[in-house]
Amino acid sequence: MLDRIRVIEIGQVLAGPYASAILADLGADVIKVEKPELGDDARHMGAAFKHGDSLHFLDINRNKSSVTLDLKSAAGVEKLHELLKTADILIHNMRPGVVDSLGIDGATVCGRHPRLIYCEISGFGKKGPMRSLPAFEPVAQAFSGILSINGNPDGPPARLGVSVVDVGTAMWTVIGALSALHHREITGKGGIVNTSLLETALGWAGPHIAGFLNEGRVPQRLGTAHPHLVPYQTFDAADGSLLIAAGNNRLFERLCGALGKSEWITDPRFNGNRARIENRKTLIASIADVIATQQRQTWIDTLTKAGVPCAPVNTIPEMLRDPQIAALGILQEVPDTGVTLTGLPVSFDGVRPKIKTLGPRLGHNNDERLNQSGSDNA
Repeated sequence: MLDRIRVIEIGQVLAGPYASAILADLGADVIKVEKPELGDDARHMGAAFKHGDSLHFLDINRNKSSVTLDLKSAAGVEKLHELLKTADILIHNMRPGVVDSLGIDGATVCGRHPRLIYCEISGFGKKGPMRSLPAFEPVAQAFSGILSINGNPDGPPARLGVSVVDVGTAMWTVIGALSALHHREITGKGGIVNTSLLETALGWAGPHIAGFLNEGRVPQRLGTAHPHLVPYQTFDAADGSLLIAAGNNRLFERLCGALGKSEWITDPRFNGNRARIENRKTLIASIADVIATQQRQTWIDTLTKAGVPCAPVNTIPEMLRDPQIAALGILQEVPDTGVTLTGLPVSFDGVRPKIKTLGPRLGHNNDERLNQSGSDNA
């Protein structure tokens, strides 16, 4: 899809590397620029998996080339500019201020390469008193308020189990880059795309922010429940947990029938979603009592037959055993490696982009890329 688009990535750990990984999976030619000797810090995040590199690194940096440059030296910066002569997109998530000290800030680089799309990922954003501070996933979750609303009501705040802020920032960066490429087709000019972990986190928290600003509601921790829909959460069956999402009156009526509690349909305490929100504790406790009487799969079969959205609370191994996962074809074995990774969650005309290679060894493509950087785009 992105043949003949060349991307230069100066990335560490997740947000920057994942953004370029998306572009690489979509067919772009991605050259990862790393510091000599140690490279991307993610190479050392976790146990050594292959060639001394972590599985995390090999996954997030798939389908890329690797070159090493000392960007603290004038020669290294000049080599970067040589690479940028044939590049369409630059992505970096270096700490604010560092690019300025190295002379590779957006204004300077775009001044020399006016068609380049310069994507800059920061922790707290381009402006403001915290613009120069670094941030990581849990820092962004904490500062944005996301941490405060995640977890059980009677427990402490909990970090989301996946790095939604880093990954989300990567996705916004790709959206911004592709939009800027389209704009370049019209104007002939590139430009600077700014994203940040904090802004992504604020985007995720948007409905809760709106609730407080416009209605004065301070969001509370609800575990797996939803603040505006009831019943819409997990319940414990006799042998495991399942999630039930009866998100409107029609589905609630089906749920009542499946549970053998048709009288709840006309009960004024539960007649309409707003009434169910007001009487949340009573309704949830009543549903929990019924669900506890049968095994999980029994309820899943019963509710599915009744047309009530539901799912088992799977562990990762349980999820991987489900035939639905195999049917999607999203799990891909990387050729000649024996390693299986999760592909992009998008297909084109029924075909999912392929993972062709694992993350590269540090500096593996120095000879090829640094000696031919002035050639036309691949």
